[in-house]
Amino acid sequence: MVTKVQKWGNSQGLRVSKEMLEQAQIALGDEVRVSVRNGRLVVEPLHKVRGRYQLADLLAKIPKRYCAQEIDWGAPVGKETW
Repeated sequence: MVTKVQKWGNSQGLRVSKEMLEQAQIALGDEVRVSVRNGRLVVEPLHKVRGRYQLADLLAKIPKRYCAQEIDWGAPVGKETW
């Protein structure tokens, strides 16, 4: 596909065909990462995990010495069955 860089307001943009977006698994409104590698523009879809967070980023924030433990919520109150 051949296209032109065009001016849109104060920005520049490229039009990309629907077929190319489908092949790259990118839909309208998806976030993409745009970078330059070896003098070429590279557009990659950002793969989301349950919304706007990446699982790897969330896991990286857990302290190395963190140890999960069971929490006692106390005796049942009302009609709960334990």
